[in-house]
Amino acid sequence: MFTHRSTLKVRYAETDQMGVVHHGNYASYLELARIEWLENVGFSYKKLEANGVMLPVYDLKFSFKEPAYFDDTLTVETSLAALPRASIIFDYKIYNSDQKLITTAQTTLAFIDVKTRRPIRCPKPILDRLKHDAH
Repeated sequence: MFTHRSTLKVRYAETDQMGVVHHGNYASYLELARIEWLENVGFSYKKLEANGVMLPVYDLKFSFKEPAYFDDTLTVETSLAALPRASIIFDYKIYNSDQKLITTAQTTLAFIDVKTRRPIRCPKPILDRLKHDAH
């Protein structure tokens, strides 16, 4: 359901002394992919925040199968795990330049009201769009 593929090139600064991508960089890769996923379904993260909705990460899980290296072109496949409620869950698969699956991940983000800092339900326009496209 709602899969989007993003590509990125591993920069030298993202690698450790062994030339391997440091695990801390993967969270940024997922963020980039999530923002592109939202844009692909017709929503701007920046506009969501301007309209009073924040999406902080609540939970983040990784499984590292193989390393990524400097200059690899990575493909991040982002998909929606289920229709959102007060949170939205994304599943990710990261492939290296040879299209080998190297990492899987999942993030849970909460919909939060900017002013009250309290959880809210998924905004109706997003939910309507996802429900419409699911059928």
